[in-house]
Amino acid sequence: MDDRAYLVVGAGFSGAVIARKLAEFGFQVICIDKRNHIAGNCHTERDLETNVMEHKYGPHIFNTNDKAVWDYVNSFGDIMPFKNKVIADTDKGMFSMPMNLLTINQFFNTKLTPKTVEAYLKNKQEIIEPPQNFEEQALAFLGQELYDNFFYGYTKKQWGCSPKELPAAILKRLPIRFNYDDNYYNSKYQGIPKNGYTSLIQNILDHKNIKVRLNTTYNKQEKSNYKHVFYTGPIDSYLDCKHGKLGYRTVYFEKEIYTEDYQGNAVVNYCSKDVPYTRIHEHKHFAPWETHNKTIVVKEFSKETLKNDEPYYPKRLLGDMVVLEKYKDELRELKDNVSFVGRLATYRYMDMDKVIKEALEYSDYFLDNYKNKNIDKIFSDDNL
Repeated sequence: MDDRAYLVVGAGFSGAVIARKLAEFGFQVICIDKRNHIAGNCHTERDLETNVMEHKYGPHIFNTNDKAVWDYVNSFGDIMPFKNKVIADTDKGMFSMPMNLLTINQFFNTKLTPKTVEAYLKNKQEIIEPPQNFEEQALAFLGQELYDNFFYGYTKKQWGCSPKELPAAILKRLPIRFNYDDNYYNSKYQGIPKNGYTSLIQNILDHKNIKVRLNTTYNKQEKSNYKHVFYTGPIDSYLDCKHGKLGYRTVYFEKEIYTEDYQGNAVVNYCSKDVPYTRIHEHKHFAPWETHNKTIVVKEFSKETLKNDEPYYPKRLLGDMVVLEKYKDELRELKDNVSFVGRLATYRYMDMDKVIKEALEYSDYFLDNYKNKNIDKIFSDDNL
């Protein structure tokens, strides 16, 4: 009888959910992570000086319309209601984000209604059919003034390139409303774990059949020691970047501590290209159910991902997509006992709920076929 364990590389949401599904099925699972903590970029911990729960890699607000995913995360921790309401600092003043009817009326000093706002903006829109990039999409939808003040500088800082180089689909992810709804997300279910994301993911990994090993780097030469490997790390790193590095943006932070309240809101976006940082987070506002005398303020900066940086946002420019296909083609040919799951392993931008849903569905797919030693679909995005 083959008593080898299953290996999960990465202890973020994707890896933790897969490990749990395998463990509940009865398999022995080893989950490793190169960092000294679980939860990946969702990692949270109490700041020693302020006792504020800090989102160490930037803020994460759980939101989804998928009740099954919402029920799943709630089964491992209490999710407290939280609605993200962002403030935009622009060259023309402070405005509500996401862009909504109040933002537009304040910016143009108008009294537009849901019935009149679209016609008003239509006169400012540029005729571009079809928009080929981020800038053209913004100009076609919002016009020059709103684009210049809210999106041009912020986007250039965030992505480190001209908005003309970015796909139009990026703007489509940003909500723009013609009513007074200032909730950043449209999702039915929204919240933040009461005890932080790390506690929630620890609960997912808390199973007798799961062993977690931190400060452990995956060695693909040892993959034959395991019945199967679920890899959630960067796909280019798996093949030692032999076809070139995929483009990512990463972020870094400058942290300060103050007394009482600093900015009165969890997130303020700095849209001007002349301000070096993209956002300021005030972490105590992500937990309004708590009371703190001191406050943590974090400035967020964006830059290119270097060798020792954690990748955040896949750029997915044309050259990146060509390189990605080379990696995927080679890995399919290898016929290894390895599956590639999650945002880094499939080089996609994914919200937390999509990561969890994919991990649940890919685990079910794998378990339905585990007796077959040649799993046909090794990439999670190929079968979803």
